[in-house]
Amino acid sequence: MYYCLCGRDFSLLKKQDLVEYMASGVKPREHYRIGLEHEQFVFDLRTGKPLAYDGSPGIKQLLETLSARFGWAPVYEHGRVIALKKGGQSVTLEPAGQIELSGSPHATIAEMAGEHMAYTEELRSAGQELGVDYLQLGVHPTWGRDDMHWMPKERYQIMREYLPTRGGLGVDMMTRTSGAQINLDFESEADMVQKMRIMIALQPIMIALFANSRIVDGRDSGYVSYRAHIWSDTDPDRCGILPFVFDSDMGFERYVDYMLDVPMFLIYRDGKMINMAGQSFRRFLNGTLPENKFHQASLEDWEVHLGTAFPEVRLKKYLELRGPDSVSAPLLYALAAFWVGLVYAPDILAQAGDLIQGWTVSDHIAFRETVTVKGLDAPVPQSQQTIRDFAPSVIALAREGLQQLDGQSSGLFYLDLLQDRLAAP
Repeated sequence: MYYCLCGRDFSLLKKQDLVEYMASGVKPREHYRIGLEHEQFVFDLRTGKPLAYDGSPGIKQLLETLSARFGWAPVYEHGRVIALKKGGQSVTLEPAGQIELSGSPHATIAEMAGEHMAYTEELRSAGQELGVDYLQLGVHPTWGRDDMHWMPKERYQIMREYLPTRGGLGVDMMTRTSGAQINLDFESEADMVQKMRIMIALQPIMIALFANSRIVDGRDSGYVSYRAHIWSDTDPDRCGILPFVFDSDMGFERYVDYMLDVPMFLIYRDGKMINMAGQSFRRFLNGTLPENKFHQASLEDWEVHLGTAFPEVRLKKYLELRGPDSVSAPLLYALAAFWVGLVYAPDILAQAGDLIQGWTVSDHIAFRETVTVKGLDAPVPQSQQTIRDFAPSVIALAREGLQQLDGQSSGLFYLDLLQDRLAAP
């Protein structure tokens, strides 16, 4: 509903609407789904260099080839193809041309993996035709900032200008990194809180197991996952561990309050992007931004804004785990197997909570910082163990969880790959 006053439209959107939007993600366990997102670098086989948007081969050419040969529908911005869609899947571009698949929500790990395998085969085929290939690493080991080509997406220009005012490595995050992400559901507000706490606490295990970005600019960076380190110097307002998640009043409203105070990047009006960098969404919602008095906040604005925060675990209508470096399949599917087994079986979720009992916010922050350097040798909070010692018990819990869940037995093979990673020197 809208009221009109003095030529201006005032929506009735309130903070409670935002809370209810977040709460609308609640679903029964039988409707739980698994979502996979995967980024990778694209390079010219002849030169070994990253692709520009234009040129031959180029990113535009790759998107057009995928569209023409495999039925992907192109998405345009100012007449230039910048994404693809097919069914519930989308292919998008990261700022320097890293290509990302956002997969459909699937009921089983096997379905999720099957979709990703089909996409990988399409990429391979298009790459053979164009003379390009793909690399699954957290940070490219030799490409520097000057090697990277910016993609023609307006939002990236806004971020490119804003993030350097907040941290030293924001441009590197945008242009030089690729990651893997898993998205999972919750059945209640309390369930969301419990899962989010466990995910934040145990995500360093997956960062260590997936770490493959030690070499940067052709030399040892001193970090097993330089990509994970980059996030620590990108923007303190929108990155890192969220201490309030462990407070007694954590819930949908508390996360909304956090996001209301994360500075904005942009909004869309009539298909056009409006730069809102640094503005307060709280003031935007309340109509007290004088320089934007002709724009009222909408749920579409809120959806866009939610995607501009990058904490270790991000809440939307589902939970996003964003920590690990990009890796290739089939190890990639172990990300889903680990988390599905650990948090989708209720009694296993409770046991996972017992593993982190007594950990403090300081413990979580220190664990996340240390793992970027020490990897599997990082000390586990409140313990005499390292991740290498501790992880087998967590993986065993995930294995038990998969065995309890109908249709998830294929994930057991992928958990074996994690055991192999632990055994590696």
